[in-house]
Amino acid sequence: MNRLTHRIRKPVKRQSAEHYVLLILLSFAASVTLTRFFLQLTGYPQLGGGGLHIAHVLWGGLLLFIASLAPLILANRWIYTTGAILAGVGVGLFIDEVGKFITQNNNYFYPPAAPIIYTFFLLTVLIYLQVRRQPARDTRSELYHVLDALQEILDHDLEPHERIELKEQLRTIAEQEAEPEYARLANELLEFLSSKRVRIVPDRPTVLERIQEKLDAFETRYLPENRLRAVMVGSLGITVIIMLIKPMQVLISIISSTPLIQIMTSLVDVSPVTTTQGLNWFIIAMILEGFVGLILLTGAVLIVLDKVKLGVMISYTGLLISLTTVDVFIFYFEQFSTIIIAVIQLVLLLGVLHYRRHYLFKPIAPTSP
Repeated sequence: MNRLTHRIRKPVKRQSAEHYVLLILLSFAASVTLTRFFLQLTGYPQLGGGGLHIAHVLWGGLLLFIASLAPLILANRWIYTTGAILAGVGVGLFIDEVGKFITQNNNYFYPPAAPIIYTFFLLTVLIYLQVRRQPARDTRSELYHVLDALQEILDHDLEPHERIELKEQLRTIAEQEAEPEYARLANELLEFLSSKRVRIVPDRPTVLERIQEKLDAFETRYLPENRLRAVMVGSLGITVIIMLIKPMQVLISIISSTPLIQIMTSLVDVSPVTTTQGLNWFIIAMILEGFVGLILLTGAVLIVLDKVKLGVMISYTGLLISLTTVDVFIFYFEQFSTIIIAVIQLVLLLGVLHYRRHYLFKPIAPTSP
């Protein structure tokens, strides 16, 4: 038993783990969206014949198998990026057919399938947010990250900023006294990194870094604070209109004594709304959508009235509720057409967070004595 517990090691978060999870998220979302769009555009063709149907869940399973197998075979760091993308595409192709797995008649168009997929995506987002949190630093985890990053030397891909970061980590390890063997190893690696034998390549910004630079330049030139605030208010206004259209139609139908079943069946894409349970869920969805629309309207009005901090906080709360709660209901009734609305709300949420971070909670520069 002692030997077993001795072999069990405390897990260490991989360097850039949040980057790999983000790649899974993006490729997962793209996989589901493009698959549904392609199938609808082509009339849902089937690959096979004579009673044979090769569903895309099989391709998803194949990609998942490759994504899990490749890091066990290859030691290069780039395999994690490749594996993350393959895993995201694979899980997207796999879960897109969840309707077939949970129904007796293998119903691909089963209405709850869309909210199930969206909920699964949200759970993955929660994992991403958790992984982004910085764990407590200790000598063992720092050395793990250093040894992992040293692979850049073997691939002749070590850049100047990476070398500086490695030296800083090694100095931190070398200065600790609790584990002298780690400190000795860190000093040896520091000496090696400082030698001329280590090949250094020029800094090469990644695709995301280049995109970020262009976005920053565009914002600096065309979107100063007042103009960015106006864009944010306008976007919130458009989102409010979109969210209040259907609840207002339902309210008008109630006032005009129009049968609810008539107006509801004209507003949704799925048939279960005609059942009593479906009608009840639809009413709840409309109430929630209308409520969040009013929250966003309040936030936009407060921003216009120059109560920016309160307005941004309320807008952020409303968008978060919409993305995590309201859209789950809307996916049930409007199916995958809700993807467009969800993407718009997500972009707006990121814009609100960007404004809050850069203009409301901007760090104050220290004043000279």
